[in-house]
Amino acid sequence: MTRTSVPARLLVVLDADSTLIEDEVIELLADVAGSRDLVADVTERAMRGELDFADSLRARVATLAGLPTSVFEEVGRLIRPTPGVHDMIAGLHAHGSRVGVVSGGFHELLDPLAATLGLDYWRANRLETRDGLLTGRLVGPVIDAVAKAEALVEWAGAERVALPRTVAVGDGANDLLMMEVAGLSVAFNAKPRVKEAADLVIDVADLSQLLPVLGLRG
Repeated sequence: MTRTSVPARLLVVLDADSTLIEDEVIELLADVAGSRDLVADVTERAMRGELDFADSLRARVATLAGLPTSVFEEVGRLIRPTPGVHDMIAGLHAHGSRVGVVSGGFHELLDPLAATLGLDYWRANRLETRDGLLTGRLVGPVIDAVAKAEALVEWAGAERVALPRTVAVGDGANDLLMMEVAGLSVAFNAKPRVKEAADLVIDVADLSQLLPVLGLRG
């Protein structure tokens, strides 16, 4: 990542699944594993805040045991960036701002997407593999609500952006702490609980709508 001596104008940090992208990546993986219905139900309950995110994530990941690592390339081709994401990132970069994504999903799928989109920062969970197969377990700490908030604060410090100049964009309960510490919180096609907590609500599935909200486009 290129660094300059001039602080970034804004730092915008987004959730990944159902925000940066239209999909829930773990459900795409579960399609291949044959556990889609179970995983989708647990995901929905976790995003509404009815289940502990870390426990629910481990339960969902366990259903992926035995999948070959080639599934990452297969599923990666299915991921659909949310409309307007390219315009949003270009618009933010044109005004000297930085864009980060912190995800309850997985680095194995976020890394190539982040490189393609030109993100400045990204962080996600990692899936354990052995002998070319998923074990059904995670490696390292779970990226939960606390970790998301910590990432926003860390990246703001790295870019010398004061917290009032940060923006958090998300849709589920796992984004609430990140939205609480940010200067501006935006609920994007979000669950009711998130809409109630957010400063602003965008109900159109177009991330470029964030630019006029931030005063970067008329």
